[in-house]
Amino acid sequence: MIIQALQMIRIEEVKTKKQLRNFVKFPFSIYKGSPYWVPPIIKEEMATFNKDVNPAFIDADVWFFLAYKDNVLAGRVAVIINWIEVDHQKIRKMRFGWFDFIDDQEVSKALLEKVEEIGREHHLEFMEGPVGFSNLDKVGVLTEGFEEMGTMITWYNHPYYQSHYEGYGMLKEKGYLESKFPEKNAKPEFFVKANELIKRRYNLRPLDFTKTEEIMPWADEMFDLFNESYVKLSSFVPMTDIQKEYFKKKYISFINPEYVKFVIDEHDKLVAFAIVMPSFSKALQKANGRLWPFGFLHLLNAKKNSKDVIFYLIGIHPDYQNKGVTAIIFDRYHHTFKSKRIEMCYRTPELEENLAIQKLWKHFHPVVYKRRRTYKKILD
Repeated sequence: MIIQALQMIRIEEVKTKKQLRNFVKFPFSIYKGSPYWVPPIIKEEMATFNKDVNPAFIDADVWFFLAYKDNVLAGRVAVIINWIEVDHQKIRKMRFGWFDFIDDQEVSKALLEKVEEIGREHHLEFMEGPVGFSNLDKVGVLTEGFEEMGTMITWYNHPYYQSHYEGYGMLKEKGYLESKFPEKNAKPEFFVKANELIKRRYNLRPLDFTKTEEIMPWADEMFDLFNESYVKLSSFVPMTDIQKEYFKKKYISFINPEYVKFVIDEHDKLVAFAIVMPSFSKALQKANGRLWPFGFLHLLNAKKNSKDVIFYLIGIHPDYQNKGVTAIIFDRYHHTFKSKRIEMCYRTPELEENLAIQKLWKHFHPVVYKRRRTYKKILD
């Protein structure tokens, strides 16, 4: 019976544009009708996986696989070797992500076997997923919070996914928390006085923006500060100069410029930044993968009028960490959010072990509403 079951599964490596489109569109079938799954824009996802567009392919080898059961598409996985991580950081990891499948253990097993096979061929020590090309990609399989809306910067998955990882013998590697709090929890007394004190003590001042073009001259310095701020985090892969240009074009246009806050010193050097994204979840559901004819209108409306926001990134120079600089950032957001009548604030996945970031938000009384994790298997 086992041999017969295995014979029904066929793994196909993606070689053509048509196959890649099937790879991108597969989740649309298994999440059709889900009120929680947030579909990507198909055109954007295709560009993400195009080696001539995405600079991640300069420093990474990537394979895409489709799984068919009885000649019906039943799963997919991207297999990634990030050579900066492997060669320079000496972390011999086989990454895999964009891992989706029907509730059939033989399908997920066949796909994970391809991940393991490639990892062994390249003499890597372990496989970990789901992860993307780098730290700016999506991460983690959802283990709690299945009845909560997804976001454009996280993966959503069915509850059965976890049992498939564990059924393959994989163990938890990292845990992530996602929290939320109503904007009204941001009581000014927790940061207004500290804001003025910190500005005077360290000769700092905030920068606000109203136009995207005002941000662009600061973008490279912001990405450099991102690298400095996050370098000590687990599995961090620094952003290259080419990737900076790519992310400028890909992300900054999505951001409402009023939701970008900088803090500079007396020499006009950037010491802290924060990026908040308007929630595009409902707009992306309405667009259903397509910008035309009306998808872009839904996204534009969300960019300007969404009452929910996502704290995407906060970066602080190591010399200014633990000195209260976030009070300046929170003060500026308080004014912006009040004028925009923001109702709910969400945070991106944060490592369970990152106690410093959890303390940062304690006065806002956040509630953990989702948990996710990555899984690991030794390739011995």
